[in-house]
Amino acid sequence: MELDQLNFSHLYYFWTVAREGSVTAASRKLRLAQPSVSAQLRKLEERLGTPLFLRAGRTLTLTEAGQALLVDAEAVFSAGQRLVDRLHGQAGRGPRRLAVGVPDVMPKLITYRLLAGVYSGAQQVELHCYEGGFNDLVGRLALGQLDVVLADSPVSSRLHVRAFNHKLGECGLSFFGVPALADQYRAQFPESLHRAPLLLPTPGAELRRSLDQWFEQQALTPRIVGEFDDSALLKEFGRAGVGLFAMPTVMESAIVLHFGVELVGRIAAIRESYYAITTKQRIRHPGVLAITETAKEVFGG
Repeated sequence: MELDQLNFSHLYYFWTVAREGSVTAASRKLRLAQPSVSAQLRKLEERLGTPLFLRAGRTLTLTEAGQALLVDAEAVFSAGQRLVDRLHGQAGRGPRRLAVGVPDVMPKLITYRLLAGVYSGAQQVELHCYEGGFNDLVGRLALGQLDVVLADSPVSSRLHVRAFNHKLGECGLSFFGVPALADQYRAQFPESLHRAPLLLPTPGAELRRSLDQWFEQQALTPRIVGEFDDSALLKEFGRAGVGLFAMPTVMESAIVLHFGVELVGRIAAIRESYYAITTKQRIRHPGVLAITETAKEVFGG
């Protein structure tokens, strides 16, 4: 297809639908009737000669061709917005939207410390945070509904999405407990973890896999008293004295202060890594750039 045959209105409708996640939401944003938006999408698919969405009822999922087109459309309209801003002398004015996906198992204190940096830059940022399962958030990232996903594991090629892992940093692991438990299990740590009551992430979590592997290597069999998808809920049970729990070492002072627990011991051999996942190999969004800069302070990079 020649460039002069490309209808940029059709491309804009496609970009809006992909970012909003549905024709209904895109129609509201575009202030157009749903049938009109659907018709424009069909015309674009006909011109390109390939489907851009897989439709299952009201749910839309980008095809491989749709994912590739979305990346290019993002570049086109981001460049267009920068041009408009320059022409109107408005570059840098007004808050810029930053949509961040955070998996349930991501430690909230680390998430907060990373995101706090977006407010320190010269450009104002309007922050939107969305929590959910890792795979679901990466899917929303591919659809253009998120600018970045912060996670404790990289995106795998098995998910078949165009995404890039930007490592923010890594740290060791620390165990905590209420004073009575800390006094009981601090001596002879980490051997004391054998048969100790532990609160752990669910088996699918990256931290749980690392812990299970380390326990096996050390021939330790802790007594699991609770498993949690939500790290915040896990820490609440730790605050209540139900069991010991593990968190990234960079959070030590905050954990002790906020949850009234004490440090039991550190395990430097278990390294927790954290990533900013984007659909672009080179980070350009000022909010995401601010996160990467803040990460250097958080992890000492």
